[in-house]
Amino acid sequence: MPRSRPAVSARRASALAGLLLAALLAAGGAVGLRRHASAAEAAVAAPADDDSGGVAILLGLAGTAVREKRLVAPAGSNAYEFYLSVLQLEPDNRPVQDALRQLFPAATAEVERAINALELDEAQRELRLLREFDSTNFTLSLLGGKLDAQRQIVIRQDEERAAIIQAQAAAAAR
Repeated sequence: MPRSRPAVSARRASALAGLLLAALLAAGGAVGLRRHASAAEAAVAAPADDDSGGVAILLGLAGTAVREKRLVAPAGSNAYEFYLSVLQLEPDNRPVQDALRQLFPAATAEVERAINALELDEAQRELRLLREFDSTNFTLSLLGGKLDAQRQIVIRQDEERAAIIQAQAAAAAR
């Protein structure tokens, strides 16, 4: 029996340490949330007019879209469109410009994925969206070229299929 007491004490100490760690993590999370909220408020810092509420809403929507990996799609509900809307209201909003710059590589990867999946109209829309932020970016020029080339390939394939169908129809008519 004397051995069971230290085992119980060790279990209690372990449980107490776990609870203490959980409490510290919760406190740290609360502090982190306050800091992020403060950063968001700083990003929204604008003249006291009717647009500041709209900016806060757009920033919240953009943050949610980023967390949900909706960078450039779907149309009308993605991070890039929300951030670009903020820039229309506040053209000099540095945190938003930085956020768009940070998201740019992942967003261009999404455009390339759409091109490779032959979602060419969607890729065109996404490319147009990214060009609103940075119209002179070399990566976007390359993606535009890839999109055009893919469109030409699809057109050629469609023409080949149409020629085969016409040949089959002509052969059947004989």
